[in-house]
Amino acid sequence: MNEIDLLADADARGRRFVAECNTRRAFPDADALAALAGFNEALPDHGRPPAETLALLDGLGSPATVAGNGPRYFGFVVGASLPIAAAAERIVLAWDQSASTKIGAPGGAAIEEVAARWLLEILDLPRDGAVGFGTSASACGLICVTAARRNLLARLGWNFDEDGLIGAREIKAVVSDKAHITMIKALRVLGFGTSRLIIAPTDARGRIDPARLPKLDDRTILCLQAGEVNTGEFDPFADIIPQARAAGSWVHVDGAFGLWARASAEARHLTNGIDGADSWTVDGHKWLNTPYDCAMAICRDEAALTGAMDSDASYSSAGPEAQKNRTLEFSRRARGVAIWAALRSLGRDGVADLVDRHCRQARRLADGLRNAGYDVLNDVVLNQVLITTSDPARMTRIRENAAATGQIWFGSTQWQGQPAARLSISSWRTTDGDIDAAIALLGHLNRTE
Repeated sequence: MNEIDLLADADARGRRFVAECNTRRAFPDADALAALAGFNEALPDHGRPPAETLALLDGLGSPATVAGNGPRYFGFVVGASLPIAAAAERIVLAWDQSASTKIGAPGGAAIEEVAARWLLEILDLPRDGAVGFGTSASACGLICVTAARRNLLARLGWNFDEDGLIGAREIKAVVSDKAHITMIKALRVLGFGTSRLIIAPTDARGRIDPARLPKLDDRTILCLQAGEVNTGEFDPFADIIPQARAAGSWVHVDGAFGLWARASAEARHLTNGIDGADSWTVDGHKWLNTPYDCAMAICRDEAALTGAMDSDASYSSAGPEAQKNRTLEFSRRARGVAIWAALRSLGRDGVADLVDRHCRQARRLADGLRNAGYDVLNDVVLNQVLITTSDPARMTRIRENAAATGQIWFGSTQWQGQPAARLSISSWRTTDGDIDAAIALLGHLNRTE
């Protein structure tokens, strides 16, 4: 099979997979999982035919996928791939360029510059800010915290690039007691020991309490949240950020999915004051529904971001707009192209409609489950629905039985020390009919369990 025929075969298999997204099991069954043992081969002494390899990949791998690209996978904030974003990714893969600079990828660089500008517009963040297209909120959070620490030390007269941390004054990190694990991971990787993190207490809804905010100063990185992972709640930015700026602190906002509320007519008020921060992270592969993986590191001060991430070399020199000088990766693909494609195809109205629809569906789901006898533990302000029953063990059985039907999948969690279950709505494929089907199934299981 020649190259073109092989790509055509892959394309046909991919089209068949996508065509089945609305009817595919939300989680693979036991037989599909057991069949994965077929990949456990010895390394071949002699190469196998590419067509055979592709058939094995599809034959065993496709049945064992979770339906993150479908309408009833509510386990995480996982957006299905918008058709245009998935199609754009196929073009980027065909280009196969290292999109670090304009020299390596003229087209990719031009498109990512537009995508960055559009992103700042739709999120209504400082228009002269800098955007780096990275892999995830984990990596982009690490980028932003690195820029924050370097910038705070520079204000104190310390050259981090030359002298490192030995002998430098300590930079402190203040995080919510509900901070996402990826934020904690980024801080830990950068040497902020977890026992030295300063914890900001939260209220009953998971928002930092401004009245109990720890003391801030010009050696502090304050990490806030837009969209708490269980409740979807937002820290009160308008009350907290002015305090932090007055103290000379750097404010970073982890907005992996919640930052998209900025584009919403109904939910934008949750983000009031968020534009006063110094840096933000947001994912594309969550609520914007681009394929995995793409996230953005956004920094108010371009020099702070590019100074921290600069990777100019004698053989590869570029300006601050180059993505290699804004992200961790030197060799990278043009992840921002999918963001551009999604934003161009949806427009402002389309993004707002996507977010608003999911917020309304979350309220519909919460009302239906409450009427079916479940305890809804959160005020449904966004796209997260947090539920339990009077007997947590019973909730576990219901969740497992729901997954066994293949009709729906959602995960377990802990809230305020108690077991619970969380359903996240973020797929463009999810209809009101899918929500009603979930309510009917879980209602039936609650009555019969």
